[in-house]
Amino acid sequence: MLAGEFPAAFVTLVSDAYAALSERCGATSPPVAVRSSAVDEDGAHASFAGIYVSCLNVRGVEALLAAIVRCWTSAEDPRALEYRARQCLSAAGTAVLVQEMVAADAAAVVFSRNPTGSDEVLINANYGIGESIVSGLASPDTWHLRRADLSIARFVVGEKATMTVYDAAGGTREVAVLRTLRSRACLLPKQVEALGRLALALEATMGWPVDLECAFRGDDLWLLQCRPITTAR
Repeated sequence: MLAGEFPAAFVTLVSDAYAALSERCGATSPPVAVRSSAVDEDGAHASFAGIYVSCLNVRGVEALLAAIVRCWTSAEDPRALEYRARQCLSAAGTAVLVQEMVAADAAAVVFSRNPTGSDEVLINANYGIGESIVSGLASPDTWHLRRADLSIARFVVGEKATMTVYDAAGGTREVAVLRTLRSRACLLPKQVEALGRLALALEATMGWPVDLECAFRGDDLWLLQCRPITTAR
């Protein structure tokens, strides 16, 4: 869809917000993640992860408007409607979040409590952005940390044959990880500890075990998403 096909007030609102974000990022037409967020999404008893649409590496107002519409319409997807019915959830409004994309060196999914019931922090991580982890495209590195002191109880190096990166044309694509990197941990010990500290701090703040999506760009740790763990025993 083109900007002329949207109400003028909506185009102005999105354009102004994107311009403000561009200024904060210090870039022209920075890449953004456009993510669906229903009013009752990812509560303590239900998770819509992977059901609603998220659009990654979106650049420019035209592409941003189209991505917002894709997110809105995904709320009417048969999979989403079926899931809502199974969870006895009524219709709910769907918001759209627009976030600066992080050109991550490595990304991680972190559980403040292992969903299997073990008293530990669980970290899955891979090179590149996090799509390869959340979509199951790659076998990630896995750390099991003792919650008491965040020491490593067990580490399993993943195959990490594939990682997700930006596509120059927009969106993302999968590329092969260099063989010399596959046998190495994709995170440094200090990064693993930082993820553990963040997970426990957010658990204490929120009052329930949390499932985080995070990214590292250089030494900077970015929190991308925080939601309740819905599968913990």
